[in-house]
Amino acid sequence: MGRTRILIVEDDPIILDLITTRLDIAGYDTYFARDGFEGLKRLHELRPSALVLDINMPRLDGFGVLRKMRQEGLNTPTMVLTARNQPDDVKQAITLGARDFLAKPFKDEQLLQRVGRLLRKAPARPVRAIRAGPKSASEPEGPPPVMLPIDDGPEPFLL
Repeated sequence: MGRTRILIVEDDPIILDLITTRLDIAGYDTYFARDGFEGLKRLHELRPSALVLDINMPRLDGFGVLRKMRQEGLNTPTMVLTARNQPDDVKQAITLGARDFLAKPFKDEQLLQRVGRLLRKAPARPVRAIRAGPKSASEPEGPPPVMLPIDDGPEPFLL
């Protein structure tokens, strides 16, 4: 079985080299693109397990990539990694489908933790027993309680 594929879409060659080197050392197969259009092309070709996406890029920015992914039904787990860390940017990225947002500069440990979390499958949601109505002492035992999933919303991300 091959190593996990990670696609990094980043236009800054120094940051790109840092990310790919760190993820390579951690055991991931890394691939890259230098702008949003190339990133979308590589996303279709490679079908990676995760995407690390910059926002400020030439030709097509990260928000544009997220929009196109949504339009095309691509649900690759995505972490936005950018110097843009204003609350509106975070909100827009998450609204467009990013699972996480990490501001530059970052520490290697942060990057590895976030990528690891990005790759984990969503945990099974706990279930809660709910009865259809109140039970009195005189009622015979009825059907078992209905089990409904508890929806706590999307997994929180760290800022």
